[in-house]
Amino acid sequence: MPKVGIMPCLDLKDGRVVKGVNFTELKDAGDPVECAKTYYLHGADELALLDIGATDEKRGTTLGVVRSIAEVIQIPLTVGGGVNSVESAGAVLSAGADRVSVGTAGFMNPKLFKELALSFGRDSVVAAVDVDRNPQLPSGYEIYIHGGKTPTGRDALIWMEEVQQEGAGSLLVTSKACDGTGTGYDLELLRLIKSRVELPVIASGGAGTFAHFLAAAQAGADVLLAASVFHFGQIGIGELKEFLAEHGFC
Repeated sequence: MPKVGIMPCLDLKDGRVVKGVNFTELKDAGDPVECAKTYYLHGADELALLDIGATDEKRGTTLGVVRSIAEVIQIPLTVGGGVNSVESAGAVLSAGADRVSVGTAGFMNPKLFKELALSFGRDSVVAAVDVDRNPQLPSGYEIYIHGGKTPTGRDALIWMEEVQQEGAGSLLVTSKACDGTGTGYDLELLRLIKSRVELPVIASGGAGTFAHFLAAAQAGADVLLAASVFHFGQIGIGELKEFLAEHGFC
């Protein structure tokens, strides 16, 4: 069976897990450590912690939360938000993360991916890519930064090819249009990425039903990231993994 991982995502703001729609209208979704422990016990393959206020607030990731989560789980932990240098990445990894996720800082300084890969290994470096549709660009997709707030005018596929060359080990791709809507992942985007980029792809944005997860796996996603459906009890991780296994994915 082809393998696909399930990755609950904890968006952290003011010490709490939050979730919104299209990166806005944030709602409280619980304590990050309790959420992380619950997802681990329920069979999650990986976990993401994204400190969504860190970049805008010009600070580093909340390391205390990273340490507390690392103490209660035994699955890979990817942490993003405020990682903008080798030093800040090292602090996050030392606090217990297995990988760092880099978005805005990597866009502003693409060489950062190479520096991180040389310092910690390529497998420790995730390029966080927020995209939205733009028919005026060659691929039809544009890169956004600053938590999905700022359009850059850069073609998403060209940018992903660049970060692959610079040293990123995987891509965390979030569709701004689909984020939090529960209408499904952007399958066209996933297929396009898999046709052009060799890196593993973590698909993010839009999961609302079992069928959405299956469609993303069939489109080539290596890891399926979701938040709302797990936070608010719409889909159980165990049941989801059983469903995917019935359709040929372990």
